[in-house]
Amino acid sequence: MNYLAHSFLTFTDGQIVGQFLEDFIRNKDRFSFPKDIQDGITLHRAIDTFTDSHSAIHEAKKVFAPLVRLYAGAFVDVSMDYFVANDLSLHSLAEWKSHSLRVYKVLNTNEEWLPENFKKMLVKMEHDDWLYNYREDWGIKFSIQNVLNKAKYLDKDIPVFEAFLENKTYLQQCYDDFFPDLIAHAKEINTLIQLEN
Repeated sequence: MNYLAHSFLTFTDGQIVGQFLEDFIRNKDRFSFPKDIQDGITLHRAIDTFTDSHSAIHEAKKVFAPLVRLYAGAFVDVSMDYFVANDLSLHSLAEWKSHSLRVYKVLNTNEEWLPENFKKMLVKMEHDDWLYNYREDWGIKFSIQNVLNKAKYLDKDIPVFEAFLENKTYLQQCYDDFFPDLIAHAKEINTLIQLEN
């Protein structure tokens, strides 16, 4: 669900496509894509594995676990996009806007590789500019509600967004402890990918 972080941690257009596709395809289908898209899928998985094992993410999950138990990770992912979007050490506001527009353009240019359910979501994502608007409280509220709506075993009115607001300072610290490590890891994985190509 942390679309902005995944799109930021890419090194080629094909990797952007692969990063987004990973959550929408079956494992056995990943080899049917061009190599650069496969590289994005590989990178996505490496990012997820690293994220799930990081101590700061384990701490962040404690904010949401009392409310949503095993779904805490999904809400941490969404929360991290808020802090990525507001991290002006990575990009200025104008650069984040340009990044968002570039990602939509790359995805639309590669429409032939996108499954229908992703295409439908992409229309909404681009129309409401999800990637740029993750910086806003209302943008994250929308994303949190989207996760709640999709989760089979969660009530739709659990106050997850309220927990996010109440713990924003703590979650910011978790982000600060985590994201530089993730950037370094993504660069290492990309170097390995390039050596294999």
